[in-house]
Amino acid sequence: MTDSKQPSNPYANLDLQAQATLAQLTGSLSPQSLALAWMDWASHLSSAPGKLTELTQLALLQANALSNYTRESLVAANQQHFTHAAKAPEPPLEDRRFSDPLWQQFPYNVMAQAYLMNQRWWDVATRDVRGVDPHHADVLNFIARQLTDTLSPANLLLTNPIATRRTIAENGANLLRGMKHFMEDLQRQRLGDPPSGSDEFQVGRNLATCEGEVVLRTPVMELIQYRPKTEKVHPEPILLVPAWIMKYYILDLSPHNSLVRYLVENGHTVFCISWKNPGPAERELGMDDYLKQGFNAALDAIQAIVPNRKVHTTGYCLGGSLLAIAVAALTRDGQADRLASMTLFAAQTDFTEPGEISLFIDESQVSMLEAEMAQAGYLRADQMAGAFQMLRSYDLLWSKMVQEYLIGDRQPMIDLMAWNADATRMPARMHAQYLRRLFLNNELAASRYRVDGRPVTLLNVTLPTFCVGTTTDHVAPWRSVYKLHGLTPAEITFVLTSGGHNAGIVNPPGNPRRRYQVATRPANGPVPLPEEWQATAELREGSWWPEWLAWLKARSSEPVKPPTMGAPRKGYKPLAKAPGTYVLER
Repeated sequence: MTDSKQPSNPYANLDLQAQATLAQLTGSLSPQSLALAWMDWASHLSSAPGKLTELTQLALLQANALSNYTRESLVAANQQHFTHAAKAPEPPLEDRRFSDPLWQQFPYNVMAQAYLMNQRWWDVATRDVRGVDPHHADVLNFIARQLTDTLSPANLLLTNPIATRRTIAENGANLLRGMKHFMEDLQRQRLGDPPSGSDEFQVGRNLATCEGEVVLRTPVMELIQYRPKTEKVHPEPILLVPAWIMKYYILDLSPHNSLVRYLVENGHTVFCISWKNPGPAERELGMDDYLKQGFNAALDAIQAIVPNRKVHTTGYCLGGSLLAIAVAALTRDGQADRLASMTLFAAQTDFTEPGEISLFIDESQVSMLEAEMAQAGYLRADQMAGAFQMLRSYDLLWSKMVQEYLIGDRQPMIDLMAWNADATRMPARMHAQYLRRLFLNNELAASRYRVDGRPVTLLNVTLPTFCVGTTTDHVAPWRSVYKLHGLTPAEITFVLTSGGHNAGIVNPPGNPRRRYQVATRPANGPVPLPEEWQATAELREGSWWPEWLAWLKARSSEPVKPPTMGAPRKGYKPLAKAPGTYVLER
């Protein structure tokens, strides 16, 4: 595995095995990385009298505020008991986790405030310590947040008024249901089964139902061509490139929120890559394989099926990063005229600020993952899912456990949650390469990334580009996505939409709570700072999908008769009905 520093002698191989064993004991988290972060923070904090004074003063102020709040709450509780008219005092700190009115009653309100003050103190303590490496500071802040999330009074029966009231009202029946839910989840996890409720959603039945044919199959992907829904279509086809850390049908979810269906119903010919779910046999597949046998093979097939037409290319998440690399390589080789445009959904091209996922990416952490993958041949799906779960521990872990195990109510399963549970593995070599080349070394933004042994650069890309960032993205923060403006002189239409990494992209028209901002930077135009862009870009209500549709239409030719399904005479005969076979692999 190039880029993964495989050992060249038996002593180094022993170290590799030891590191892989340690990874199994620590949940794939590097204890050395955590220890280095703690030592850096603790040593600098111990020699920072100003910061220590600030923390001491903050602790005293919080203690005084909590004392006053407790006294006022006691007085209000007594008055309420006798007059039924007293109002609880305003809490010093507010948090959506304690927004229910039951949390405003004594003594739960005091416990909530004590917890929030403690969390606030640790947040201040792990930030802005002079001399601490920024990555180490972020790691310590993250660890502090994880530990304080664990200590939330909402997580315990006796200190959670909502769970306590439900238990009294149901004479403990909710706890019996919660125990049943816990045992069921434990069994499903042990067997590797999807979460409860996922059975209601099945690929090909009520997910990924848009009609089409698999017209190409390679060792890394299947290419799906979708049947037209209109009598005429725009001549330029669309190629969708999803990330290989997710199954493609995020773009063809349910009929009401399928981006694929939306496109074909509006007169476009759509092709989509469905990545193979790799196992040990695919351990040596690398980034070049995903480029050659993925994007390049798909582009060749599309232009054989729809000859003499340029292609609108679209990439999502890491699929967008791969697309940007592919476009840069085509530009270098004088083949950019094969493409009509490039669209990137929540995709990063500059990884200097990749968001909270960078907490799990440093030399020690990557080396541990490489050691673990060297034995298995791939990164397990649950390892990646666990990392994302930790980034949003309250939303994805603790609130779910409280709701289902203490209160006893199952959260209703929705299509997006069922898709999210249908995770994929990643080949060891490819995963090591993209972690090192993109995240650690930032080779694409620095024009050092090599394709076929030669570097590629985005500085020469002039393809019209549509780029989407989402406001609450924990995977690809919108300011990181926005950095594309500084890497290419191309015309860029940038959209910032409400929602997160998935819900912001799966954004069909009709949702009244959606809104987005949009502005176009002309080719070779100046690059406004992200804050300037956000302050001046036009705000529009609704989904951004119609915006993209209009953008595509403006760069497409007049509609013509749809192409045939596949091109058997050119070696692209239909092989299977959509959604194909790779997407069903577990």
